Amino acid sequence: MTANIAELASEFEIRPGQVYLVLNDLGIEHDGVSFEVDNDTLDLVRAGSLEQLESKLIALKPGCTPRDIALALGIGQPEIQKAMISKFRIMKAVGNALTDEEATKIVESYGFEVTFKEAAKPKPKASDAPKKGGAIKRSPVVTIMGHVDHGKTSLLDYIRKANVAAKEAGGITQHIGAYQVELPEGLITFLDTPGHAAFTNMRARGAKVTDIAILVVAADDGIMPQTAEAIQHILAADCPMIVAVNKIDKPSANPDRVLQQLPEHNVIPEAYGGQVITQNVSAHTGEGVPELLELILLQADVMELKADPKGELKGVVIEAKLEKGRGPVATLLIQNGTLKTGDSIVVGNTYGRIKAMTDYRGEKLTEAGPSVPVEILGLNEVPGAGDTLQWFVDEKSAREVADNRVMGDRIKSMTTASRGLTLSKLRQRMQDDGLRVLNLIVKADVQGSVEAVKGMLEKVRNSEVECKIILSGVGSINKADVDLAAASESIIVGFNSKPEGEAKKEAEKRKVEIRTYSIIYELIEDIEAAVKGMLAPKFEEHELGTIEIRVRLSFSKKGLIAGSYVQEGKVTRNAKVRIKRGREVVYEGSVATLKHLKDDVREVTMGMECGITFDNWEDFQEGDIVEAYELVQVNE
Repeated sequence: MTANIAELASEFEIRPGQVYLVLNDLGIEHDGVSFEVDNDTLDLVRAGSLEQLESKLIALKPGCTPRDIALALGIGQPEIQKAMISKFRIMKAVGNALTDEEATKIVESYGFEVTFKEAAKPKPKASDAPKKGGAIKRSPVVTIMGHVDHGKTSLLDYIRKANVAAKEAGGITQHIGAYQVELPEGLITFLDTPGHAAFTNMRARGAKVTDIAILVVAADDGIMPQTAEAIQHILAADCPMIVAVNKIDKPSANPDRVLQQLPEHNVIPEAYGGQVITQNVSAHTGEGVPELLELILLQADVMELKADPKGELKGVVIEAKLEKGRGPVATLLIQNGTLKTGDSIVVGNTYGRIKAMTDYRGEKLTEAGPSVPVEILGLNEVPGAGDTLQWFVDEKSAREVADNRVMGDRIKSMTTASRGLTLSKLRQRMQDDGLRVLNLIVKADVQGSVEAVKGMLEKVRNSEVECKIILSGVGSINKADVDLAAASESIIVGFNSKPEGEAKKEAEKRKVEIRTYSIIYELIEDIEAAVKGMLAPKFEEHELGTIEIRVRLSFSKKGLIAGSYVQEGKVTRNAKVRIKRGREVVYEGSVATLKHLKDDVREVTMGMECGITFDNWEDFQEGDIVEAYELVQVNE
């Protein structure tokens, strides 16, 4: 039967928070509202609750709200809010999350102690949960990538015999699609993406969707900038690659030139003794396409891809959008188990009960198994690409978990700092995470500079960590570079190359470090120092002001004091100074003491007189000019 926590607390005449504590101590799963229990277990809860009558300890979940505290203490919500404002100056609505420190203060003010325990997550009932069967062979999931206009969509269009490219503006893919192709040897699931950014964004969210990546290279163009970037994204994902050399039907086609260019990008074809499979194809005539499909299935056989249709349901969001008249629509790729119409699910921070499912052709489905892409309706909001799927016994349980995730994300965003990798924190990351490779993205103004920087950086290593350049190129630092850096925990290094406005904002948001240099030796020295874990702080001079020494004042106890006048800016106590006599610098040091009239002061501003002494130096003269400045660290 289902027992209600609030009703039990009322029956036992104790606080709901004490019932939570009893349930957690007994190991009984609950969602914070109710739990499934038989009569024997209910007796245990009743006995445990009676022991709690005199207890001053209550249980709350991390990130609890004023409403949760009111319920746990058995006190009205208005009284809790009044106490929050009057005693602790905490201004929050009853549904807003409190920090653990704030919650502890409020509870202790009523004479109770608090313990923070996570509520047990609802789990499917044994009778309703999917039963495990056995892992069986599944279809491979393939992503097609490459340079614009090299024939990615045309190749997929030929494969699935549907004129997609003709329906899209300028032949450019406008959306993320998922399609299945049925062959005599088996099924292949294709993901058609608008570029490698989507591929990397999903990987950045921890969603490893693709089994095999097809790199399409036009035989007449060869490897272009976007082709090189796609290669780096595939290599960074550690994903098996098959190179499809397209457009071999053109008179200017030169497939051999493509094979010669691949080793320059760390891709060694089988023809040159490597392990990367290549296949010449024509999306226009279909030449070589059957052989390409056979190679995909052969690669899949080698990988031994398996999933359990009766096992735990797992899936990932390929794309999602809000459609007028239909609401949130999500395209899911099922990875394990079987999704059915009517199932209650949580996808990322969203939840719902599946109202309808359709396949890539728009035909209605009642269920979908591993490697099957489906479009679903029924979620409460639009999930994000890369969000994972989880099955629940009912919509209520799904909603509870989704709400807890939303609250948890809010708390995390308020209290948890980003773990973005920076050079100055490299040593700490090496100790904490066992980091052994420093990933770098290198951008420069010209190709010659790129090669020079790459050559020098690749030699930087020690026994603990080495440099790995996962992408290099010519031009400014753009958003795609930042996306890749975030996904691969890389640092972006620019040599005579600056970040674009959008890239700068995205880097700040995602805590990606961008370092720019104009002198190659400074770049190499910084990376070497970081790899050795001894990056020295880097400082810049910030000018404070200009001061003229007008008189030498002698005091028996204090020695010589420079009677001075602030001409521009200001001078501060302990400021760094550079003293000039004409054009000659006669002293570099810092201010020891600073006085205005008879008082010690922190600073003196323009138009005011002051008395200054300098660290271990009294050889100043009337007419000397003091340049005051401070050193500001720029590589924290």
